Amino acid sequence: MGTPVRVLLVGTADTKSDELLFLRSCIEADGGEAAIMDVGVLEGAPFAPEIPNTEVAAAAGMSLEAIVQSGDENTAMAHMARGAALLARAWREEGRIQGMLALGGTMGTDLALEVAAALPLGTPKVVASTIAFSHLLPPERISPDLIMILWAGGLYGLNELCRASLAQAAGAVLGACRLARAPSKARPTVGITSLGTSALSYMKRLKPALEQRGYEVAIFHTTGMGGRAFEELAAAGRFVAVFDFSLQELANYLGGSCVSAGADRLSAAGHCGVPQIVAPGATDMIDYPAWAPPPARLAGRPSHAHNRLIASAMCSPEERVVMAGAIAERLRQAQGPVCLLLPLAGIEEWDRPGAPLHDAAGLAAFIGALRQADWGGVELVEVPAHINDEIFSTTALAIFDRWVAMGRIAPGAPR
Repeated sequence: MGTPVRVLLVGTADTKSDELLFLRSCIEADGGEAAIMDVGVLEGAPFAPEIPNTEVAAAAGMSLEAIVQSGDENTAMAHMARGAALLARAWREEGRIQGMLALGGTMGTDLALEVAAALPLGTPKVVASTIAFSHLLPPERISPDLIMILWAGGLYGLNELCRASLAQAAGAVLGACRLARAPSKARPTVGITSLGTSALSYMKRLKPALEQRGYEVAIFHTTGMGGRAFEELAAAGRFVAVFDFSLQELANYLGGSCVSAGADRLSAAGHCGVPQIVAPGATDMIDYPAWAPPPARLAGRPSHAHNRLIASAMCSPEERVVMAGAIAERLRQAQGPVCLLLPLAGIEEWDRPGAPLHDAAGLAAFIGALRQADWGGVELVEVPAHINDEIFSTTALAIFDRWVAMGRIAPGAPR
């Protein structure tokens, strides 16, 4: 079967020793290996963890005693979280672990989210938590590929109910590690952002056209987690170029929506010099959960319920002017080539004449603000069409091909 999978088990051995040892037994019974990282600070572990709490504290640049005396339990665990994240990343980079499984209540989950965020996208990471999928978890702290399971009945001590959930968590991380498949990188990858095809449909043309040119194409659903994964992969140098045509997450961030990819959306590719062809797709909408009343600031606005989970309210002309400035501010800081495509006839399917979010005055205000913005070295190309029209896609591909010919983008792999 080859080298056994090795999983990093993260938890507070002073309060969760029985649970950690049970998880280890589950992993070992199925042919895996487990390395326990003790992140507790109250007492010593009743067994010998592979990574003792003193080593976690040292990774944070402190002694365990200093951490204990640093203030309250929140402060102490924040220090331990920093050390745990650094050690976990180092062990992953050294190939000493293939995945991570952490467990905890609110305290342990808080720490586990930081450790998970330190591991690269694609590294199996599972958290068994008493607050799995809770509204207490800020979206921006949840790793895009995190697996969570409710640690049912597991607040204090083992029982048959919590053994069942912990065994599932152990199986989840083992299975993920065994079946994980690293990208072959045989073909250079182009990243594309979009929404579902009912709102933005250009990828139907772009994907086959780019594949014909010898590229792998990855399309990211810009509903929060998708944008965060896109930014993380861009920062890691996984794309030779991007078509970042769905910027609704930035509109959501500026509008205070929970459907956000965070403050650094539309930043990573530019900071890393990745060639960017950008369009302001879907920036006329602010999302909110369709299963709840719209937030007070969005009440009364024209809206569209996409399904029972997500709905979108129309941005005001003033918000769209702010959005134009935010796009320009991010793009003019880019270290690589950037082209902004500006589709003059509309930026998502629901803004066409007769559709629920049609707003000619708002679109005109937005286009005017974009034209007046300071773009620095950004190339601005106006397209006299809607973003979903064929001419928009062909224009984008023409710019891409020009940049390949100029050596700005690596050529595709021979077919």
